[in-house]
Amino acid sequence: MTGRPRLWAVVGATGAGKSDLALDLAERLRSQGNPAEIVNADAMQLYRGMDIGTAKLPPEERRGIPHHLFDVREVTEEAAVAWYQPLARAAVTGIHERGGDAILVGGSGLYVSSVVFDFAFPPRDPEVRARLERELETDGAGALLARLRAADPATAERIDPQNPRRIVRALEVIEQGGTTHGAVLPAAPTLWHADTRLLGLHVDRAALVERLDARVLRMWEAGLLDEVGRLQVAGLESGVTARRAIGYAQALAQREGTMTRAEAIAETQALTRRYARRQVSWFKRYPGLAWLEHPVDIDGLLGV
Repeated sequence: MTGRPRLWAVVGATGAGKSDLALDLAERLRSQGNPAEIVNADAMQLYRGMDIGTAKLPPEERRGIPHHLFDVREVTEEAAVAWYQPLARAAVTGIHERGGDAILVGGSGLYVSSVVFDFAFPPRDPEVRARLERELETDGAGALLARLRAADPATAERIDPQNPRRIVRALEVIEQGGTTHGAVLPAAPTLWHADTRLLGLHVDRAALVERLDARVLRMWEAGLLDEVGRLQVAGLESGVTARRAIGYAQALAQREGTMTRAEAIAETQALTRRYARRQVSWFKRYPGLAWLEHPVDIDGLLGV
C-alpha cells in the first residue's frame, strides 16, 4: 500500500445495508494489501448483549476483518458521544498506524460526526444533569422540551422530541451559559482527517419501509423477547440509554404486560421508520457525501 491511510465513513438509514458495504470495501482493500479495519458508529451496537434488536453482525460473519467498538459497554452504563469520540478516534489512529484504511460504519449521526468532523463538546455538570433527570421523571419530556424551545428554538427544532436524553443535555449546556449543545452539526464542518471519504447508502423510501417492517418482525421471531429477558437480569431497566432503544423499550413493555406483541411490533416499526427519516436528513447535510445505490461498484470507488 502507498499513500496516506484514508478514513471512510459508510452512513445512511438503518437497514440500508451499511454493514455489507463496509465489509465489501474492507475485503477489497485487504485484497490489495491494505489492512483495512472497521470501526462501529452505531450507538446501540456499543452494548454487550444487544444483538438481535440492533441487527449486530455476529463475529462469525465478519469475514475475518477486525472490528472495533462493538460490545464495549454494559447495558447499565450510559453511551455518551463525548465518551465515544476519543475511543473511536484512537481506534482510527491505531488502524492508520498499522498501515490500513479505517472504515467507520453506522447510522448514529452524532457519533459519526464526532469522529469525522473537527468539533468539541460542551462541558458537563453532574449536579445540573441529575436535577434535570429528576425533572424529566416528574414533569415529563414535554415540559423540558417546552423550556428548551423558549431558551433555544433552533436547537429544539433539531432534537428528536422522542429523545429525552438530548433534551436534558441541551438544557444542561444552556444552564452553563452555552447557546447550543453538542448534537448540532457545525454550519461549516471541517474534516478531522484530511483524507476522508463520505459514502451514503441510499435505498428507495418505499423499499426501505418494507425492508424495515420485515426486519422488525424477524427480530421478534429471532427471540428479541428472550434477549431482553437476559438483559433485564444484567440490569437493562436501570440503564439510562440502553433501555430506551427502539425495539428494546417495546419488548420490555410486552414482557411487563403493558403492550401486546402486535402493539410492540407496530410501535417499533413506526419508530424505526421515523428514525430512518431523521438519519437521512442528518446525513444529507454532510458536505461532499457521495450517495450510492445498490449494487455498489467497489472498484469504481477505489479507482481500479
